[in-house]
Amino acid sequence: MKQLVITAAILTSFGAGAVGLPCSIHPKAGVADSDLQALATVTRADAERTALKAVNVGSASVASGELEAEGGCLIYSFDIKIPGKKSIVEVAVDAGTGKVLAKTSESPKAQAAEKAADAAAAKPH
Repeated sequence: MKQLVITAAILTSFGAGAVGLPCSIHPKAGVADSDLQALATVTRADAERTALKAVNVGSASVASGELEAEGGCLIYSFDIKIPGKKSIVEVAVDAGTGKVLAKTSESPKAQAAEKAADAAAAKPH
């Protein structure tokens, strides 16, 4: 638990901050998104249950989630919505061990900035 708190305190978002996460699967650079599922040993459903348990709010729900290679790690990243709150909780779950690697709260402003950065990164150069 102490490692989770330290990791979460260091990370401001998973993007640039994911480097150095203590993950178990390190996909090679350039692996296609479509090939990531074959590397994962934890199912999305199991990772989703773990992420929901990590926020410890019975009425929480997964707003979105994906399996991704972030900072050299294969993780499931979930945005957890808690009723009555504008911010979301972003939870990173190791796709190899099923352990929570990081948990951060993201304000609506930070969510919009992340969405814009993702869209810019997806555009062909």
